[in-house]
Amino acid sequence: MPRENTVSKIVFTVLILFGFWLLLVSTLNIQEVIFGFAIAVLISLGSYHLFTEHGLSHLNPKRILVLIIFIPYYIVLVIYANLDMAYRVLSPSLPIKPGIVEVKTELKTDSGKLALANSITLTPGTITMDIIDDRIFVHWIYVRDESIEGSTKVIVKPFEKLLKVIFS
Repeated sequence: MPRENTVSKIVFTVLILFGFWLLLVSTLNIQEVIFGFAIAVLISLGSYHLFTEHGLSHLNPKRILVLIIFIPYYIVLVIYANLDMAYRVLSPSLPIKPGIVEVKTELKTDSGKLALANSITLTPGTITMDIIDDRIFVHWIYVRDESIEGSTKVIVKPFEKLLKVIFS
């Protein structure tokens, strides 16, 4: 493995871990910042290979812009799903039709499939059960369409277009 690639992976991992640290502590106290950076560097030196395959090449402006767009878009989808679940819970007839559906993804990378599976699971009313190659098995609280194409259109497509850009 070329040395530049290793350094790129370590720097990328430091940036991700340090950014996560800053989000968790939610302060810019100099002691917290220095400690968080030091811990991020120490963890990155031993585990950079677990965090990325491509290093800093992932930090291109297009991916970052699409990630910034994806976050509020995802929040809106989660709010909508929460309102839908509240309606189902509060409705006297409890309109549910649970089932397990198979959906397909066009995402190729493991990290992209993981992000898609987590996006599905964190949206109320759906839980990702398994991923096998390009197929994802999802427990859905109200199965609107049992076909693979129909389920994919409703469950996967809202996320997939943006995730393709982020995880290509």
